[in-house]
Amino acid sequence: MTATVPAGSSPTAEQGRLAHNALGLPSVLFCIVTGAAPLTAMLFNVPVAVNGGGWSAPAAFGIATIALTIFSVGYIAMARRVTSAGGFYTFISRGLGRVIGVGSGVLIGICYMIFTAAVLGVMSYFAATTVEAWTGLALPAWVYIVIGLAVMSLLAWFHIELTAKVLGVALIAEVLALLVLAVAVFAHGGAEGFSPSPFNPAQVFDNAGALQVFGSTAAGIALFAAFWSWVGFEMAPNYAEESREPHRIARIATYGSVIGLGVFYMIVSYAFVTGWGLLGSVQAVSDQLNGVYASAFYPLSDRFAGPWLTVIIELLAVTSSFACAMAFYNTSARYLFALGREGVLPGVLARTSRHRSPGVAAMTVTTVVALYCLAFVLYDPSTEAALVKLGTWSPLLGVLGILAVQALVCVAIIRYFLTTARDGFGWWTTLVAPVLGFLAMAGACYLLVENRAALAAAEGVPFISVLPWVPLVIFVVGVAIALYLRARRPAVYAGLGHFSLADPELDDQTGKEVTP
Repeated sequence: MTATVPAGSSPTAEQGRLAHNALGLPSVLFCIVTGAAPLTAMLFNVPVAVNGGGWSAPAAFGIATIALTIFSVGYIAMARRVTSAGGFYTFISRGLGRVIGVGSGVLIGICYMIFTAAVLGVMSYFAATTVEAWTGLALPAWVYIVIGLAVMSLLAWFHIELTAKVLGVALIAEVLALLVLAVAVFAHGGAEGFSPSPFNPAQVFDNAGALQVFGSTAAGIALFAAFWSWVGFEMAPNYAEESREPHRIARIATYGSVIGLGVFYMIVSYAFVTGWGLLGSVQAVSDQLNGVYASAFYPLSDRFAGPWLTVIIELLAVTSSFACAMAFYNTSARYLFALGREGVLPGVLARTSRHRSPGVAAMTVTTVVALYCLAFVLYDPSTEAALVKLGTWSPLLGVLGILAVQALVCVAIIRYFLTTARDGFGWWTTLVAPVLGFLAMAGACYLLVENRAALAAAEGVPFISVLPWVPLVIFVVGVAIALYLRARRPAVYAGLGHFSLADPELDDQTGKEVTP
């Protein structure tokens, strides 16, 4: 086995390499699609989209599908050239230079950890309320945060295939539950029959239903809620080192997750709107926001499928949230692993467990997430705060950082193929598509910042007020680290974002990896 590493990193036999050939296409799909958490995304983001754009939620998801598919064109072209667990960090380092790359890598790694904590908060809320409703046992949400993080840490220490199987079971179950609900609604013809209006993009703006029920419309909120539902789809390159055919798998997994989720989201959101009726769907969301019921999906399930499906969805809301948090946890660990391997962060983060997982990086994620959650629990220990504060405020911060980095990735792709990899330049794949992708990501960032108070349902809260500046501060910290390395450790700096691994040598008789 050979590896190219920056001077000063000196990986040992237990450093520098993750499990080789561990994941096939289904496993990679399980790892990344669960990050989008289809069931949780629908329970949360469909009402948000309806709140902003009325019954046109399916059109908002359609617009996001097209935008993210275009973004994926250049992203996949880059993934075919660069194979590393560093993902965005590596891509930006290759295209825009090491300084911007390190700033982006630190930002994206922290954003994924924030998302892990946020979704743990969502999981703890659903777990606490569901267990209390079913058994009468009232435990605070933080108890479930501790349990969830402990299980997550245990899974992360072992082979990635084990985690992929757990995520796969959760993903299949939640997708099937929502499809059963959609089929039931369509089979009964919904509340008022079928209408093409929800798929009309023009209806996202100044929607009559939103105007009638809420008194105003906010297309920005509707579109942002749609974009939010795909967070995590870009994780495929982070698993490249552990994939059997990284270039082929990255392409299929990325397109499959973007387009597959898009079609799925449009079907489910259309079932929601059809089940309630056009104006009824807007009123149902208004009732949910006023506390009439926990989710506008639950009465819909009771009516068209039966209480048995509602119970299943309530249970899957817990498992879906856990699977989503686990996916973000895994990606966070791989970013820390990549940054430690290249000397940006302490080299100990590049040490792997005996199962060839990023063990030290994973336990570091556990520590950071635990401290972040603790801060919110001390701020407000109520169970509702786990959802409203930890589970709603934090994703806004995480999404803003991720969308900003995705915009930088688009610019990096263009420059990379205009300079370093001119042989792979294509006017559509590496120029026009990335430009359009950049505009979409920048637009989504603007929508978030402009509507952040409404999205968080919190005016004048310091966390929301300073939201736009936090990702910038984190990025600047990463830039400062890169500048320090350039001045004081030039040999390490020279290798930033350029770590590469050759295929491992295999024993002719056993077929196992040979460690020199």
